[in-house]
Parts: sequence; C-alpha cells; structure tokens
Amino acid sequence: MGVEKITIREMTEAIEDEYLSPYAAHSKDSKGRARTEPQCDIRPVFQRDRDRILHSKAFRRLKNKTQVFLSPKGDHYRTRLSHTLEVSQNARTIAKALRLNEDLTEAIALGHDLGHTPFGHCGEGVLDELCRGGFVHSEQSVRIVEKLEKDGEGLNLTYEVIDGIRNHQTEGNPSTLEGQVVRLADKIAYVNADVDDAIRAHIISEEDIPEDIREVLGTTVKKRLNTLIHDVITESADSPVIKMSKERMDAMLHLREFLFSSVYRNPAAKSEEVKAKRMIEELFLYFMGHYDAVPQKFRLIGEALNERKDRIVCDYISGMTDDFATQKFTEYFIPQSWKAELD
Repeated sequence: MGVEKITIREMTEAIEDEYLSPYAAHSKDSKGRARTEPQCDIRPVFQRDRDRILHSKAFRRLKNKTQVFLSPKGDHYRTRLSHTLEVSQNARTIAKALRLNEDLTEAIALGHDLGHTPFGHCGEGVLDELCRGGFVHSEQSVRIVEKLEKDGEGLNLTYEVIDGIRNHQTEGNPSTLEGQVVRLADKIAYVNADVDDAIRAHIISEEDIPEDIREVLGTTVKKRLNTLIHDVITESADSPVIKMSKERMDAMLHLREFLFSSVYRNPAAKSEEVKAKRMIEELFLYFMGHYDAVPQKFRLIGEALNERKDRIVCDYISGMTDDFATQKFTEYFIPQSWKAELD
C-alpha cells in the first residue's frame, strides 16, 4: 500500500505544534464551527476565517465609516477600515513576538469592528437608545458573521474567532491569548491614531499632551506606539495572560482621558455629531413607519430568525456607510427639484 500523502494544511498544523508557544491556540485544536465543514487541503481553520472576513461585504464597507472625525476633508484621516488594519498590524506584531497564532490574531482583528454603525460611536449610541434590548457594536459584529453575511447564511467562523470578536472591548474576557492581544492592540491603535489625527486637524498639539504621559510613553506618536507594543511583549513573554505594566497602562489610560476631554468632546471635532445623531434617529423612525422601505433581504433574514422589526431596522441602518446614510436621509427628507416631463 502507498503512503497517504500529507496535505499542506497538515504540514502547517505540524509546524504550529513545533513552533507556537504552549499558551497559543493551535488550528487543529479549534473547537470548530457551528456547521461542520470539510477541511481545506491548504489553509488551516483560522486562516480560512481570516479570508472569509476579508472578502465579506461588511469588511469592505468599513472604508466609508467614521473612526473619529465625521466625513473629514483630506485623505490622511483614519476611517474604520484603516483603524482595523492598524489594529491587525499591531496585534500581529505582538502575536509573532510571543509565538502566538498569527492567523487567529489577524482574523479577530479584521472582524472586531464589522458591526460599527455609520458615524462611529455617535451612531451606535443612537441605535442603543432606540432599539429594544440595546445595540452594541461588538455583538453586532458577531451577528454579522453568524447571521447576516452571505444573505443570512453567515460566515460560519470558528468558535475562537467569534469569541475574540465578541470580547474585544475593555469589559470582554477573551478565551484565547490571541483574543487578549487584539483587545489590547485595539486600544493601543485608536489612542495613538486619534492623537495623530487630532494633531493633523490642529485640534491639539504635541505639547498639549500632559508631560507625565510624554515622560512615560514618549514625545511622538511613533515613540508612544513603540513603547506600548514593546511593553505588552515584555510583560506577556512566557505568560498565560496578555498584559501591560502598571506604569504604561496607567499612562495609556491617562492619555485616553486626555483625548476625551480635548478631542472626543471638543466642539470643533464633534460639531457635526448632533446632525449625525438626528439623521440616524430620523432614519430609524422612518423605517419603523415605512417598513417596506427596508430591503427585502433584510426583512426575510430577520423574519426567518423571528426577530422584531426594530432589530431588523437596526441591522439595515448599522450596515450603512456614512455616505449611504446621508443619501437615504436626503432621499426621504430633503425636497428634490421638480422636473417637468418633456413633450
């Protein structure tokens, strides 16, 4: 009898067994998917999940969703997509240094913000108030990959990726170290990126950042990013938990507080949020009163899941880009010029 040929996937899994940290998640030991599928002969399960997220419609829409500044003028401000890619890069750097599973780390990072609404957190806040049972973007991200993508079929991701997406916020408790890496990498990314964008927008200057923060983390965005990533790697080496030193964590939290007072609540940066909130609210009320205006595919998916009307409306609105939400608001609420039919 001939020797059974080993697949590329099996060779990759064997390399993982030999190379990865004892604390890492191994592809062959995944808890699996909600629906069992045949294995790919080339890609381990977490690599397949990464690819599914990357090719999803929800991922592509992130390029036109607000990160901090609403519809900024200029090409260099972050969007939700560029933020996601920065989180992915930071997380992969940490995972590689700690010999964790980079495919799992990247899949979680790429999927963690799929459920974000148009106009960033202000849009999320409106839907949270209007939708019975609330609205949280991390849970919506899970809802997208489990129930909404591919016309209701979902992406059928592994347990570990879904767990990491669901638990990427501060109060989350990821079951894998890769998920813990993404949770910290997300904070490191947005704190430093938001400082960079705010300086570019002339809302703050480097010298406005409190001196105690600059002494601990560094005097430029690049230095602070480097300091925080090195700190996570140093503190988490050969450890069953991903962590930062108290000094660096306290400094990062202080920087976040500074951003809230100087940027996130700054009238110059947030002057348009009142309009954006009103837009989302009016769209929600319109679709609740004109349910047939919700695309049929959303209604069919929601009804198949026995969902309430308000949840289905939230699914539709939360998936919109900033531009599409504005377009729909204009269509429903802004009078259009009348055009006579030509004879």
